[in-house]
Amino acid sequence: MTEVSKRILVTGGTGLVGRAIEKVVADGEGRPDEEWIFVSSRDADLTSSSETKALFERHKPTHVIHLAAMVGGLFKNLRSNLDFWRTNIHINDNVLHSAHESGVQKVVSCLSTCIFPDKTTYPIDETMIHNGPPHSSNFGYSYAKRMIDVQNRGYSEQHGQRFTAVIPTNVFGPHDNFNIEDGHVLPGLIHKVYLAKQSSSALTVWGTGKPRRQFIYSLDLARLFLWVLREYDEVEPIILSVGEEDEVSIREAAEAIAEAMEFRGELVFDTTKSDGQFKKTASNAKLRRYLPEFQFTPFRKAVKETCAWFNANYANARK
Repeated sequence: MTEVSKRILVTGGTGLVGRAIEKVVADGEGRPDEEWIFVSSRDADLTSSSETKALFERHKPTHVIHLAAMVGGLFKNLRSNLDFWRTNIHINDNVLHSAHESGVQKVVSCLSTCIFPDKTTYPIDETMIHNGPPHSSNFGYSYAKRMIDVQNRGYSEQHGQRFTAVIPTNVFGPHDNFNIEDGHVLPGLIHKVYLAKQSSSALTVWGTGKPRRQFIYSLDLARLFLWVLREYDEVEPIILSVGEEDEVSIREAAEAIAEAMEFRGELVFDTTKSDGQFKKTASNAKLRRYLPEFQFTPFRKAVKETCAWFNANYANARK
């Protein structure tokens, strides 16, 4: 029997990315020497240093994938920038410090492309994170996430720790937050299309539909997380994304969802609603240097699978 040499603690383990990692591990990507522990806010309040410390003492992880965060879509961020800053700063500091104090060998934290400067050149890459202020709509969340990169460098320089971070583009898939008010654009649109189809009404999309995004399927991201945990040894973060050529507009995303859900109604764009950032095109050149052959799930196939999951799990998914 293979002895377990890695105990991998996943914070935020019941969220979109955590569930995807759990599925990928269960479907054969896990290794015999790995024990996976998925925890959620029910297991510990990570804004509390004492509860976070107790969690690490209880599970004694050798490795950590840190996904836990206060997250939300554009309109939730606009309402609560201070809350996003304070909550995420507490969570991140507690997790990284507990990992250091308990002798964790490696931490991989999850950042977001919204941390990049609002005024920048495209495509953005890993060297540009701190080159200017983020978009004003979500500055609280963005600055809190940027500080993980600062802490990782600090733990590396002062203590020799292997703490790093990944920067996914817009993630979607099964177990997403499909709340129309507070969720991200793609799951919100999926829920809206479902309701419009039920009521035989038009689909109203907030904004002009012109902003462009790179979307990454959660199961693809999960496979990449495993590679980063096992193989990627830089402290500097790495962007995990489809290529620039795979960027789609919000209109195109809405049309793909309508097709997947067999919605035949009209698409209406409410231009009184904010578009947020017009684009945040990210380069995956660094990832491609490491993994030139990695195959991403085609966008429309991933949308179709996500819509099928939402339809099958509507009672729980819509909450």
